[in-house]
Amino acid sequence: MVVRLGYLGPPGTYSEEAAALYAEEAFEGAAEMVSYASIPAVIEAAWSGEVEEAVVPIENSIEGVVTFTVDMLIYDCDLKMKAEVLVPIHHCLISDGDVEIGRAEVIYSHPQALAQCRAYLRERLPDAEHLASLSTAAAIEDMRASPRPALAISSRRAADLFGATVIETDIEDLINNQTRFVTLARQDGARAGYDRTSICFDFDQDAPGTLYHTLGELQKRDINMIKIESRPDKRSLGHYLFLIDMEGHRAEPRIQAALDGIQTRTALFKILGSYPRAGAGG
Repeated sequence: MVVRLGYLGPPGTYSEEAAALYAEEAFEGAAEMVSYASIPAVIEAAWSGEVEEAVVPIENSIEGVVTFTVDMLIYDCDLKMKAEVLVPIHHCLISDGDVEIGRAEVIYSHPQALAQCRAYLRERLPDAEHLASLSTAAAIEDMRASPRPALAISSRRAADLFGATVIETDIEDLINNQTRFVTLARQDGARAGYDRTSICFDFDQDAPGTLYHTLGELQKRDINMIKIESRPDKRSLGHYLFLIDMEGHRAEPRIQAALDGIQTRTALFKILGSYPRAGAGG
């Protein structure tokens, strides 16, 4: 059976690039690529069974966590992270051919892309309005439909696919701009020996040392914590949920023991998945 693989479309997005890279590695390219108009739609398709797996962005090196993805994994479904893909992000300023920088009144792109080019836009297009598109590729369509002179921020591949003109390249504020994508499925990844486990949790009550002692479940088992961050947990202002990535697979006894220890100290607790770290397998 050919696996149906959902991604944030239309064709030409960085998500499509990540999905193609994953499909080549996991299925030797033999996957049916299915495009969706938004991140929630991609995740809902995987959760409902409309596609077997889905590739979605979860973190950018400039802008941090992708909130749509993280919040849906925490609150709206029980999909697991199965794999990760790292994609270098190089944005281009795109025109339909008849709008120059000095004439543009509107800039379209995905909110993450607009944020990743904040300094460039402030310097080069200080008076242009920023309008959000559902994806970087959809920004080209929005640009063309705009009643005002407009440009878009997208990829060179999207410009080629849609017959648009690249005005300037590599306009991202930081040259090492990179987005981490994850593959979501009903089951997480098999143990590979170079794995990452992602979890989330919160507490019923905040008290001195609560988080410190919870993280001690990792320290006393010599488990390396790769990342920690907090998100509002939606109960009320001032309450937070913690997201942690650690080295190791939840099938390892010491990882499982640590997860059990963390769960006994927390209220909400969820394993988001164990999966091979991108690029770590040599």
